[in-house]
Amino acid sequence: MPEPQSSVASSGSVDRLRNAFGGVLCIFTLLLIGVLAFSIRLFSVIKYESVIHEFDPYFNYRVTQFLSKNGIYEFWNWFDDRTWYPLGRVIGGTVYPGLTLTAGTIWWLLNSLNIPLSVETVCVFTAPVFSVNASWATYLLTKGPGAGLMAATILAMVPSYISRSVAGSYDNEAVAIFALIFTFYLYVKTLNTGSLFYAALNSLSYFYMVCSWGGYTFIINLIPMHVLLCIVTGRYSSRLYIAYAPLVVLGTLLAASVPVVGFNAVMTSEHFASFLVFIILHVVALVYYIKGLLTPRLFKVAMTFVITVGLAVCFAAAAILIALIASSPTKGWSGRSLSLLDPTYASKYIPIIASVSEHQPPTWPSYFMDINVLAFLVPAGIVSCFLPLSDASSFLVLYLVTSVYFSGVMVRLMLVLAPAACILSGIALSEAFGVLTRSMKFQRPTLDDGSFTAGDGSSDTPTNSEMGLKEKTSKKNRKKDKESEGSSPVDHRTEEKLLVLPCGPSAVGIMLLTILSGFYVIHCVWAAAEAYSAPSIVLTSRSHDGFHVFDDFREAYGWLRHNTDADDKVASWWDYGYQTTAMANRTVIVDNNTWNNTHIATVGTAMASPEKVAWEIFNSLDVKYVLVIFGGLIGYPSDDINKFLWMVRIGGGVFPQIKEADYLKDGNYRVDAHSTPTMLNSLMYKLCYYRFVETDGKGFDRVRRYEIGKKHFKLTHFEEVECFYSFFFFQFGCEKSPIA
Repeated sequence: MPEPQSSVASSGSVDRLRNAFGGVLCIFTLLLIGVLAFSIRLFSVIKYESVIHEFDPYFNYRVTQFLSKNGIYEFWNWFDDRTWYPLGRVIGGTVYPGLTLTAGTIWWLLNSLNIPLSVETVCVFTAPVFSVNASWATYLLTKGPGAGLMAATILAMVPSYISRSVAGSYDNEAVAIFALIFTFYLYVKTLNTGSLFYAALNSLSYFYMVCSWGGYTFIINLIPMHVLLCIVTGRYSSRLYIAYAPLVVLGTLLAASVPVVGFNAVMTSEHFASFLVFIILHVVALVYYIKGLLTPRLFKVAMTFVITVGLAVCFAAAAILIALIASSPTKGWSGRSLSLLDPTYASKYIPIIASVSEHQPPTWPSYFMDINVLAFLVPAGIVSCFLPLSDASSFLVLYLVTSVYFSGVMVRLMLVLAPAACILSGIALSEAFGVLTRSMKFQRPTLDDGSFTAGDGSSDTPTNSEMGLKEKTSKKNRKKDKESEGSSPVDHRTEEKLLVLPCGPSAVGIMLLTILSGFYVIHCVWAAAEAYSAPSIVLTSRSHDGFHVFDDFREAYGWLRHNTDADDKVASWWDYGYQTTAMANRTVIVDNNTWNNTHIATVGTAMASPEKVAWEIFNSLDVKYVLVIFGGLIGYPSDDINKFLWMVRIGGGVFPQIKEADYLKDGNYRVDAHSTPTMLNSLMYKLCYYRFVETDGKGFDRVRRYEIGKKHFKLTHFEEVECFYSFFFFQFGCEKSPIA
């Protein structure tokens, strides 16, 4: 007897050692994944410089500067008179503060530790740091260490997430995706454990998500959908109640404390589903409680009464909701929410939303660009989630299905799809590698069968080793027969053997999966280095004479800052408002917040009007300079001429004298000789093509690919004050009297 005990003890110590080594290896792998997630997002800094990207990040950077300089109390009460002149903007009550407070806290901690980093440096590297956190949160959310590590690695490189988290992309999504994944992890953790501690942490994580991004409404609608799914499929439990009820109560209270949300947390349509499911959950909990107290006959009577009362309450609530909607058809509904329900709504009724490129539906190449081979792995991950189906796996499937729908409506929401695609792809790859490697493992003993057999194997007389094996097998079988009653008919090892594949196909499968993973890595590195690393304020091009950099954005904003008065007002299309305020430190009429459609329509109307009418509009707004961007000389397509139709549509939505048909020739948008007189006489046309014919003698537009229609004209109410010919960036002085 002492020998078996010693063998058991030794095997137990080996198992503990193996588990300890596996844990250390897992931690080391997670650290490497973090290094990968951080370093792959540094191409923008390596290729260009440490600079803020795009448009919105400049506003966030400016707000973070104010916070770090003046403190949090001044931040909450900050009235910004540099934007939306003459209206201004209350920053503390109209901004999601999560990103700003996070970066400000990091900057404060680093300076407290005598690490003197600038606010700009902290802002540039906030997104890569939180991409590391998002990868680790993905590992926690994914079931199993193998699948978790695989999913974390995939998320660290997925192009859809890289597009919003490269160094310099200081936008809300930089921290919000981590908050989204971590909130889902804590919800699943609470669902599996029924712990109130994790439920409280889940509410706090949801609160951070609310502070960070308006996409928090996806969470507060997805989780109720999953709770309702569990109830309908008969999977209600006390753990489900603990996972959901505290989230609704504490999460809603915390969300209402965020100034930009406020009472919208209980008054807007995006939150109604969570309250409805909250009521249903309590009704179901009451039913289960009563069922445990009453006899079956009394339970039927009680249920009849409860169902009658419940239906009456539901009809009353529905009547009230219908009355509210009928009294004000769009009350409680934001334009983006209606666009998610009806993809054509924005293009029909809200051109200010439809004009944003990231609000357009994606194309199939967009999916391949942003998730690449994951689109082919996701279906296998869905199948794995059904073997077997649990509360956690059903949540992942529901998360994928809803995110696929919303990403198909709005390309910006590809970012929400990315974590789900990475998790399910990680599960699929882990299961596939597991089956293939296990197949090769179980094939190895069959290769050594000849060592147990004497001679050529034709003799029917068993050898001693065979007799010993049969005896041991018979003893094990007798022992299993005694213990098999009430247990599964197939043990774990036998079940694994049932999934064994031939050795050759297994090796080929492993090789093909490795090649597929290699192609994914190559695509992700290319996307990070080329597609998503270039900042929008620095343009580049390649030609026969080498690589060219156009830095006209910063040069133009620098000219404004150094050559104009501090109180001068600058009019431009709303795309450039944040950059003008942050980089030029000048007052703008409109900016990227787009909260006042009438104010934006006024600027659009001025751009679409003849020169004299436009001068009168800008003069009424105290405008001193008008800024337009034109890329017809170097072939830059995102200029104001290509955006001009949206100015017409937005302006015409408020001011009926502006009609889109007046700017179209036979339904086509043209600026050549066949263009309409209204188009050729508009302020935007004149400011962009002023003296353009002097560049080549023909006036050939390299973006529209034809010669312009009106080549020789003079400005009577505006004067050109500066021109950056490499990018054709014009700024015009708006005079108070006509100029001959």
